[in-house]
Amino acid sequence: MTKKTKKHYKHHSPRKKRLRIFFVVLCIIVVGLVLSSFYIRRVYEKYLGPVNGSNQAILVTIPSGSSLPKIAGTLKQAGVIRAAWAFEWYVRNDNYARTSLEAGTYILHPNQSIKDIVTQLSQGKASGNLVVILPGQRIDQIEAALINDGFSKADVIAALAPGQYTTSYPMLANLPATATLEGFLYPDSFAKDSTTKVSSIITDSLTEMQNKLNLDIVNGMNKQGLTIYQGVTLASMVEQEVSNTLDRAKVAQVFISRLHNGMNLGSDVTAFYGSIEAGQSPSLSYDSPYNTRINPGLPAGPISNVTQSSLVAVAHPANTNYLYFVTGDNGITYYSTTLAQHNAQTQQYCQKLCSSE
Repeated sequence: MTKKTKKHYKHHSPRKKRLRIFFVVLCIIVVGLVLSSFYIRRVYEKYLGPVNGSNQAILVTIPSGSSLPKIAGTLKQAGVIRAAWAFEWYVRNDNYARTSLEAGTYILHPNQSIKDIVTQLSQGKASGNLVVILPGQRIDQIEAALINDGFSKADVIAALAPGQYTTSYPMLANLPATATLEGFLYPDSFAKDSTTKVSSIITDSLTEMQNKLNLDIVNGMNKQGLTIYQGVTLASMVEQEVSNTLDRAKVAQVFISRLHNGMNLGSDVTAFYGSIEAGQSPSLSYDSPYNTRINPGLPAGPISNVTQSSLVAVAHPANTNYLYFVTGDNGITYYSTTLAQHNAQTQQYCQKLCSSE
């Protein structure tokens, strides 16, 4: 007879089974925590960045004695940070005491990171002891602001006369005889005390603008067939048309393409400037040397000051073939190559803003 072999079965005790389940669950929890931590870190780093590319100047007041959550909430409400909790985490994790964030009124921008904003607040760079030239301001607005800062009207008018600066600043060497400093006062904050003269504010601003007009910018403008004066004029149009820096190279390309094609630039902001400069209410139909809806070519001169992003956009326009653009009611700018496409986009996206023009 064949001897039967006994089969041996391996039995697991309930205790060993429980241990295996415990370790599996533990591994799942650990992996989940690691992945969650990684995801939260990625979100946190994203929220540390700028809200958008806009260089719009926003005045934000931090009241004395504000708590950290209160400061974070104020900044979020003003639209200069993405998330209040990210601001609080950054302040706490980077060893900033709440008391190191000084109270005051600050000029902030949506294109600043949380790190930049915390640095500004911790250094107490409030606008209270500063003279501020805001981006996109006309020279008459800058004049009024300087007078409001305590400088006499006579001193301000004298300091804004362009003739005294032409030999010191190459960018002003070929100004038209009737030109002002419109477009050439670079926006920034300038320290002021009881001894500060308005002329020093103007020279500091002009020096900064001259530095922005470096060889790369000037050569880029020349490559587009523009002189410095024409390039600054076009940059001021770009500055006024769109605030998002990501759109500015495309808008510059549209204007440059229209110039090269012999088309009117058709810019509403130039029409408005011409009517305001003439002491009229803002109007699209007022016929002035600045109205590019009516007259061909560039306007007679700059229509506001400019920021670096607009200068770069003109020197290095986007490599596209658009001939039209419209900014919709939702703040998004739409581009097209034909008038029919442009009209359709205007009708679809710009019902409120365009109907009020």
